Amino acid sequence: MVAAGALVGFAAPSAAAWAEPSNIVAMPSVISRGGQLTVTVDGSSCGSPGSYVESRAFPRTNLHPIHGGSTASATVKVKHHAHPGAYDITAHCGGKSLTRPHAFTVIHGGVRGGIGGSTTSGATRTDMAIGGALVAAAVVGGGVFWVRRRSESKV
Repeated sequence: MVAAGALVGFAAPSAAAWAEPSNIVAMPSVISRGGQLTVTVDGSSCGSPGSYVESRAFPRTNLHPIHGGSTASATVKVKHHAHPGAYDITAHCGGKSLTRPHAFTVIHGGVRGGIGGSTTSGATRTDMAIGGALVAAAVVGGGVFWVRRRSESKV
């Protein structure tokens, strides 16, 4: 009986700790100015009214609980005049706050994506030079092969 009471006594403080904000995740981690960012915060108190996230790159935004767990999220819009660089996010839940340093990075311009992050379409001058050299080498090699085959048939 005493052991059960001790177990409950030790479990109560750790259960209360789960109510506080314990983790902040920003997706995507690299974003351009004016883009939308999803911020997720762990902690059951973060789903309660009055909980919010804030940063120098976006305005204070209320958190909304995610169904089926002790997690809350907010969709924020990065300010158009935010300077490129890393930004912190602070979550305020149930009277407690948690700051995640360098949670996301704002870049100038669009996020490079796709195959290799290329910014040009079509062939570049370098691609054309390499392709032309390969075609020239194939023509010369074919010509040499044809001349040698022709001279062999005369022997």
